[in-house]
Amino acid sequence: MQLSQRIRNITPSQTLAITAKSRELKAQGVDVISLSAGEPDFNTPEEIIEKTYKALNEGQTKYTSASGINELKEAIVRKMKDDNGLDYDASEIFVGSGAKHVLYNLFQATLDAGDEVLIPTPYWVSYTEQVKLAEGKPVIMHTDESTSFKMTPEIIEAHRTDKTRMLLLNSPSNPSGMVYTEEELKNLAEYLEKTDIVVVADEIYETLVYDRPHISIASFSDKMKQNTIVINGVSKSHAMTGWRIGYACGDRDVMKAMTDLTSHSTSNPATPSQWAAVAAYEMDPSYLEEYNRTFNERRDRAYEKLMEIPYIDCIKPEGAFYLFPNFKECAQKCGFQDVDQFVTALLEEQYVAVVPGSGFGSPDNIRLSYSLSIEDMAEALDRIRKFVEQHTKGA
Repeated sequence: MQLSQRIRNITPSQTLAITAKSRELKAQGVDVISLSAGEPDFNTPEEIIEKTYKALNEGQTKYTSASGINELKEAIVRKMKDDNGLDYDASEIFVGSGAKHVLYNLFQATLDAGDEVLIPTPYWVSYTEQVKLAEGKPVIMHTDESTSFKMTPEIIEAHRTDKTRMLLLNSPSNPSGMVYTEEELKNLAEYLEKTDIVVVADEIYETLVYDRPHISIASFSDKMKQNTIVINGVSKSHAMTGWRIGYACGDRDVMKAMTDLTSHSTSNPATPSQWAAVAAYEMDPSYLEEYNRTFNERRDRAYEKLMEIPYIDCIKPEGAFYLFPNFKECAQKCGFQDVDQFVTALLEEQYVAVVPGSGFGSPDNIRLSYSLSIEDMAEALDRIRKFVEQHTKGA
């Protein structure tokens, strides 16, 4: 049976490929440590589970509005006001089955064939593929350590054309962990206000910012709020990746279009999960403070340990739970053609699973997730250092 051209154009996810390989080794009894996970290693808070169970017992198991229950939309409205200083109406909120689903619907609802979307490297693996599935054209803007993995108005202007419709802004970033400063966001906002570019602000990691408060680019002016679609969810903030609840905040016509699409595809997000998200946003904020402290400590310990490995360079991340070191020189010193070969050999010889940066548009780098215990992270980094020392011995 013949597959569609749009499906044949998709690039398979390297994160899922690495995960599959590590699971295969684990099934064989191999002691694999995975640094490829994009989720916290602990369970959803008990308070959320208990309130969800209560909602189930009260009959909250039926269909809901395709765009989400009003109780959750109102909780999101309050959260955006309290945390981000942004005023939205419930009609400007769309709830989907995870932020990935929300992004997919957004591109499907707003892009026509040939519309260009500006995407800076390193980028989350699904951005480019979802744009292609909507028949849009991903326009890749290169950033690296020299720009702290951040785009500037000058970089945007060099790639902007009369077909440019959207710009992806992911802060804190997956995979680099970089966070735009208030001054950097202000400069971007002042430039973007003079254009009709729609900003897709992926802020799913906003609770994991360590050295400064999180600021949404939508908060800089009425024009920026009007031209920004904010993407968020509870997956990363409340250890709820499997519950699959994400949302978008923005133009009500766009939210309605996304809802219409959902009504013919997935229908509503899982009803129990929506009530779980309500419970998450009703929790005492002290949970998020402790959550942030936990990952801040992990970041500091992981970065210190990482820098013991020779021939690498790494900017200390400011958010999310990833390190994104440059392994180009290290891979060459170890005798490998590129970083991808290094990653494959590392898994086969030392049983450490990491994600090559090529999947994020940055082939010289590696993504290491520190969303696991400090002890497991230390052991994994010791194995990487041992691997490098063995391969560079006598070099």
